Amino acid sequence: MPIVIIGGGVIGSAIAYFLTLQQPGCDVVVVERDPTYARASSALSASSIRQQFSTDINIQISAYGIGFLRNVGTLLACHGDAPDIGLHEGGYLYLATQAGEATLRENHALQKQHGADVALLSPQQLAERFPWLALNDVVLGSLGLSGEGWFDGYLLLTALRKKAQSQGVRYVADEAVGFDTASSDGVLHVNAVRLHSGAVLPCRYAVNAGGPWAAAIAGWAGIDLPVAGKRRTVFNLASPAALPGCPLLIDTSGIWLRPEGKGFICGFAPDAGNDADFAPLEPEYAAFEEHIWPLLAERIPGFEALRMQGAWAGYYEMNTFDHNALVGLHTACDNLVFANGFSGHGLQQCPAVGRGLAEWMLTGRYQSLDLSPLSIERIAQNQPLQEKNVI
Repeated sequence: MPIVIIGGGVIGSAIAYFLTLQQPGCDVVVVERDPTYARASSALSASSIRQQFSTDINIQISAYGIGFLRNVGTLLACHGDAPDIGLHEGGYLYLATQAGEATLRENHALQKQHGADVALLSPQQLAERFPWLALNDVVLGSLGLSGEGWFDGYLLLTALRKKAQSQGVRYVADEAVGFDTASSDGVLHVNAVRLHSGAVLPCRYAVNAGGPWAAAIAGWAGIDLPVAGKRRTVFNLASPAALPGCPLLIDTSGIWLRPEGKGFICGFAPDAGNDADFAPLEPEYAAFEEHIWPLLAERIPGFEALRMQGAWAGYYEMNTFDHNALVGLHTACDNLVFANGFSGHGLQQCPAVGRGLAEWMLTGRYQSLDLSPLSIERIAQNQPLQEKNVI
C-alpha cells in the first residue's frame, strides 16, 4: 500500500525523494493539483538559508541543509544531468540597535555551540567591511561567514521532483479533496485519499504537505491546524550604487535585502493588523514607496536613487502558534503525517525534514536528527517553540 503525499512542492518532493532513497522500491504517490507550480511557495520564495537561528533544532536543521544544498549536483543528479541551483554563500547580516544587542549575543553563543561560522562585528568592523552602510543606531552586527546565502528555489524543487520520479515516485496531477477514514478507540485512521477526479488512493500513510492550504487537509481528519497563507511581497530593485560584498541584510526595521543578478530584491513583514490570511497575491506596491524605500535609503545612502523594477507575491505557510514547523503525527490520527507551518523556512528546512520523516515512516523513529522538538503535540500542550530570529 503506498504512502500518499498531498502536495508536490519542495517539502512533499523532499519527503518522496528520501523515502525512495532510503527504501528503493518504496511505493510513493505525490498528489499535486498544479504541476505548473504557479502559486507554489517553493517557486515564489526568495530562497535562502541561514544558520542564524535561536533554537537548537533550527540550527541543526540548517547545518544539514547547507551540506545538502552544496552537494545537490551529486545527490540529485539524474540521467547524467547534474542540477545547479546557483547556491551563493553570501551570508546573512543581522544589525542590532542597543535594544536588540543582548538577543544577538545570546543567539550567537548558541550558534557557535553548534559550530556555525558566524561572527559578531562592532560598528567599526561593520564600517570597514561594508562602507556603504549607515550605522548611526547600530551597536552590533552578526555576519554568517559561510553556510548561509541564497539559491534558486524553483530549480531545487524541480531537481527533487525529477530525482524522486527517477526513483519510482509517481506524481498525480489531481486535487486531493478528502479522506476515507475509520475510527478505533477514538483515534482516526486514514484508509484512502480521495481525489477530485473521483479516484481513491488507498494509503499506508497520508502526508500533509499542503503548504499554505494545509489547514484544510487537517480539517478532513477533524484536526485544527494553526496554519494560514500570509502574503509576502518581494520587490525587484535596480540601483546605480554598488554595494561590494553585500550579504543578505536584515535591517533593524525588519526589512531584508539581498543581491539578485545585477540588482537586488527585498521584502518586509507587514504589521500583524495588516497581515490578513490569504490576501490576494498582488504585490503591495504602495508599501515600497511609503515604507521600504525611505528606510532603505536611510540605511544605505546610495539607495536614494533606487528604482523598483517589478515585484511578485507569494504565501508564507505561517504557523500562527509559534512560527515554527509542525512535523509528525497528531494524537487524533495514527497515520496522518504533518509537514507544515514552516513560516518562510521551508526551502532551507526541506532536506532535514524530508530525511527525518522518511526515516520515521520507514523505521518508526528518527534515525539521524531528532525532529521531536517540532512535534505538533506542542500545540495541545501549549508549549510554543520560541524562535527569536523570525523574518
